[in-house]
Amino acid sequence: MKRPKSKKPRKQRKFLFTAPLHKRRKMIAGHLSKELREKYGRRSIPLRVGDEVKIMRGEFKGKVGKIVDVDLKNYKVKVDVAKKKRTVGTEYLVPLSPSNLMVINLNLEDKYRQKILERGKVGAS
Repeated sequence: MKRPKSKKPRKQRKFLFTAPLHKRRKMIAGHLSKELREKYGRRSIPLRVGDEVKIMRGEFKGKVGKIVDVDLKNYKVKVDVAKKKRTVGTEYLVPLSPSNLMVINLNLEDKYRQKILERGKVGAS
């Protein structure tokens, strides 16, 4: 993915705020667990609904759950185990940063995603 050449924080922020959806999807990527890294020969992969992830940072650290929603506009992911209660009593899913998640299990229902992973295997030893 082509990134801006400038290292200036202002330009980096502008790139994030004005990025088109097809580039935003790539930016919402999570690290793979060691087992998946060895299996597929890659470090990270764009997150999708149905992926099983482990929360590595924050209030819900250590919890394992499935991705319910991927918010491309705000670069956030919602996991079914990260819930909080409102004062009214209703529960809501807390948006998490994809950098704080580690993929434990991939949702491989999509044949195109399987092809992407197979391409990664070629470079692996």
